[in-house]
Amino acid sequence: MRCIPEQPAFSDGQAAERAVWLKLRASLPDDVVLAHSVQVRHGRAEHEIDILVLWPGVGLAAIEIKGGLVGVERGQWWQSGGKNGKHNIQSPIAQSQSSAHAFRKWISDELGSPLTSRLVYMACFPYTAVAEAWSMAGCPRELILDQQDLLSPAEKIRHAIEVEGAGAVSLASTYLERIARRLEGTLEPAGTPEGEGEDFQNLLTERQSTLLQATRDLPRIRFTGGAGSGKTWLALAKAQALCSQRKRVGVFCYNKGLGRYLQNEVESWRSAKPAFTGEFHEYVRSLGIPDGSGQAYFDEDMPRMLKKRAALLSPDQKFDAIVIDEAQDFAPLWWEALLACTKEPDRSEVYAFMDDRQDVYRRWGGSHDGVHGPAAELTPIHVDDNLRNTRRIAETFKGFAGEHFTPRAGTGLPVRRVECSTEDALGVAEDCVDALIAEGWANNQIALLTTRHRHSIHQDHFDSGTLEEYWREFHANEGEFYGHVLGFKGLERSVVILCVDGFKEMDRAQEHLYVGLSRARSLLVVVGDPALLAEIGGRRLERALSQTVKWELPSP
Repeated sequence: MRCIPEQPAFSDGQAAERAVWLKLRASLPDDVVLAHSVQVRHGRAEHEIDILVLWPGVGLAAIEIKGGLVGVERGQWWQSGGKNGKHNIQSPIAQSQSSAHAFRKWISDELGSPLTSRLVYMACFPYTAVAEAWSMAGCPRELILDQQDLLSPAEKIRHAIEVEGAGAVSLASTYLERIARRLEGTLEPAGTPEGEGEDFQNLLTERQSTLLQATRDLPRIRFTGGAGSGKTWLALAKAQALCSQRKRVGVFCYNKGLGRYLQNEVESWRSAKPAFTGEFHEYVRSLGIPDGSGQAYFDEDMPRMLKKRAALLSPDQKFDAIVIDEAQDFAPLWWEALLACTKEPDRSEVYAFMDDRQDVYRRWGGSHDGVHGPAAELTPIHVDDNLRNTRRIAETFKGFAGEHFTPRAGTGLPVRRVECSTEDALGVAEDCVDALIAEGWANNQIALLTTRHRHSIHQDHFDSGTLEEYWREFHANEGEFYGHVLGFKGLERSVVILCVDGFKEMDRAQEHLYVGLSRARSLLVVVGDPALLAEIGGRRLERALSQTVKWELPSP
C-alpha cells in the first residue's frame, strides 16, 4: 500500500490516529493510497484531515479521529480521556465535513480540473462503541466508524463512499495519482507516538531507546530483561544504528519464527541493512557447512566447523558487530564460533539481548544466574520494565520473571481461565478460538499455543517440510495461528489462548509456562487443569489465576 508519508511520525496525543492508521493500512486493498494529516488552506480558512483514503475505482473518504470516549448530549458533543477530562467539542462530523469541502475546492483549484469523484466525510472513534441504531440530524450511522467497525473497516468505508459520498463518479487512477503528488508536498507529520492500550505499549517500547543512547559508548553489552521488556525492539534498533555507521553487522537468533520476523523488519529499512539476519544455523549453512543429524551435531560439531571456517574468511567477510536476540538460546560453543567470525574476536562489538529465566533449551543448565562463557564477559544492563503485556496479564507470570520485574502498561482486560482436563485442553482451546471470533475479535489477532503437543496444523507443516510457509503465513497476519510455546519465543499477538496440554519434560515446565503466559498483549486465555497449573507454577501462579475470570464457553 502507498502511504503518505510512508511512516508517519505521530505526535504525543495521537495514539488514536496511529491506531486507526495501522488498522486501515492492514485492512484496505493494496491499491489504496492512505494519507495522514492532510493540511488544507483554502482562502483564509485552515483545515486538517486526520486520514484521507483515496480508493481507485471507488472514491475518497476524509476521516476525523477522536480518541478517548466520545458522546453527544442534547446536541452537544463531548470527549473524555487523557489530561482534560470530560469536555465539550465541536461536532466531529461537522469538522470532517468542513475539511472535506475545503479539500474538494483546494484540490480542484490546484489541479485546474474539478474533483467530481465521490467524496465522503466521516468520523472515527477507535475507543468508543456506538450502537448500530444510533443516528442524529445530519449524522447517519454510516458516517461513523466505532471500535467494533475497526475490526473490519474496509467494507464500512467503501459503503460510506458509495452510499453517502457526494460526487458523480468513482475515482480514476490517473486523477488519484495527480492528487497523490500534491499531497506528498503538503503533509506535516510530527513527534513520537503515545497511546492507549496496545498503542501505549508500543510507545513505552520505543522509549527504551534511551537505554541505547545511555550505553552507546559500551561496545560489548548483555541486555538482560524479563518477557515483554522490549528486547527485540532494542536489538533491531541497535542493529539499525550500527548499520547507519556503515559497519558490517550480523543479527542472529535461534528460532525460525523469530528469524523470519527479524528479516521482515530489516527488509523495511530504507538505509543500510545487516550483512546477515536470521537463524544462527542458517548463517552456518550459508558458509557451506552441511547439515548433520542429532542435537550434539548442531550444538557442538557444527559450531566447531564454523570456528574453523572463520579462520579462512577474509576481513571483508567478517563482522564489525554482532547482535543476538533471545541470546539465552545460544549454546556456549555458538558464542565462540560467532566471535571467531568477527574482525577482532576480543574487541569487536557484541550486543546480546536475553532473559535467563527463559532458558527453555537448558543452554545454561536451568540456572537463573548462571550466565557463563563469553556471554558472562559482556557488560550487564538490566531491563526491568514489562511493556508488552497489560498489567493483568503481567501479574499471571510475575512470579517467574524475577523480583525486579515491573509492569508499566495499562490495566487491560481481565485474564480468562477455562478449566478442563489436560486430555481435553486442545479441543477446548479450539472452541475458544471460535468463541472469541464470535465475540468480534479478528481471527488474525488470535494465537493458540500448546505446551506439549504440536497442533495438527503445525504438525502437518513439520511433517511435510513446509515450516518456511508456516511462518510466512504467521507473519502475513491473515488468520489465526496455531503453534507451540517454544516456537513462539520472542513473538506476540493481541490475543493468546494458552493450551496447557501437558509437558514433555517436567523440569522445563516452568519455563514453558512463563513463555506461554507472556505472549499476549491484550487478552490472555488459559486453558487447562488447575491442579497441573498449580503444581508447575506454585502458590503464586495459583493465586494469580484465582484473580482471573472463569470463562464458561457458550453452548454450541
